[in-house]
Amino acid sequence: MDFKEFNSDEFKHFVQDHLHEDPALLLFKYQGKVAFDLKLAVQQIAARQKAAKKLLEWSKNLDLIFPPSLSLEQSSSEQTAKFKAKGLSGKCMVDLTGGFGVDSYYLSQGFEKAVYCEQQAELVRLARYNLNLLQADRFEFVEGDGLEFLRKTEHPVDLIYADPARRGANNQKFFKLKDGEPDLVKVWSLLQQKTQRILLKVSPMIDLTQAWMELPDIQKIQIVSVKNEVKEVLLHWEKDKAEKSRTIEAVDLESTHPNFEFTPSEENEARSHGEEVQKFLVEPTTGILKAGAFNLFGQRFGLKKLEKNSHLYTSELFEAGIPGRVFEVLQEISPKKQEIRALFPSGKVNVICRNYVTDAEELKKRFSLKDGGEGYLIGTKTRSGPKLFFCKRRQ
Repeated sequence: MDFKEFNSDEFKHFVQDHLHEDPALLLFKYQGKVAFDLKLAVQQIAARQKAAKKLLEWSKNLDLIFPPSLSLEQSSSEQTAKFKAKGLSGKCMVDLTGGFGVDSYYLSQGFEKAVYCEQQAELVRLARYNLNLLQADRFEFVEGDGLEFLRKTEHPVDLIYADPARRGANNQKFFKLKDGEPDLVKVWSLLQQKTQRILLKVSPMIDLTQAWMELPDIQKIQIVSVKNEVKEVLLHWEKDKAEKSRTIEAVDLESTHPNFEFTPSEENEARSHGEEVQKFLVEPTTGILKAGAFNLFGQRFGLKKLEKNSHLYTSELFEAGIPGRVFEVLQEISPKKQEIRALFPSGKVNVICRNYVTDAEELKKRFSLKDGGEGYLIGTKTRSGPKLFFCKRRQ
């Protein structure tokens, strides 16, 4: 990749002028009509379009260069990267898996020096170009194995960050820590010897119990969501914290609800009291469900659980501020096509199934329904068996 190509005024103006156009049509329309590499320019336009929401600050900076789509897809968003960086500071941090450099950049803001490590030479060149534009003289760049850099360095490191690759042959996805690249379980003692703090970004699909089995020293796990969708799972370790301290925190970056934080022992000791459906149904946020606070959620908010595996809760009273969706139950209905068609003559209703006899797609197909409108059809299992409820959203 010749970076000189990107710096020509004609190239930059073309990208800026066509940012909102179809890349495929641009290739066809301008083929043979420009003096620069058209394919490269169109690739930059396509990448910036994909990054417009994920990396707002970077996508507006026309001096930066964007990588092929895979590296862009695998990078953190600006929002989650800034969240990770909160409260982190010191003299030196090391990013073992630099990639496109988004996390490296935002994490580095609290440090005097940052070391970016990456094994793919093209990504190293790209990161060196971009990060030096954004923050000149802060970064040291290591092309190769970041673990080898750690083994050899004698300088104090305040933070080690890693986001291991989780894809194998044929794009197979891995969820266990030991299956990542690098294998953090294997090198855990090295990381602990070299730093005061470790922050790991792992698969959102990881089993939290399995994570603690693989790395028992982890003190805190954060489930990071955006608009009720789990985006990242973060593992924290600090040298000076109590060894037996363990907490889990569910955070939604675009929610006004307070974070839901607890210890595994609190969840183990919490008691979930079952009850048939009352006036309201409550579904916790996806982050809380991922965190596994199945009993504690109901206990903290005075809710009753419908059934052990349903993870829906009920109450006679509505209280604003519960971290989750709250539905008012209008009526219980039977799973008969005639009754359902009478209730939803347009065929539009938002269908939700939680521990029901079928999933939402199958239920919509069976009754010729499609999502839409203000009503909700919720299928779930209570202590007395599977049931359907017609509801409206209250929160």
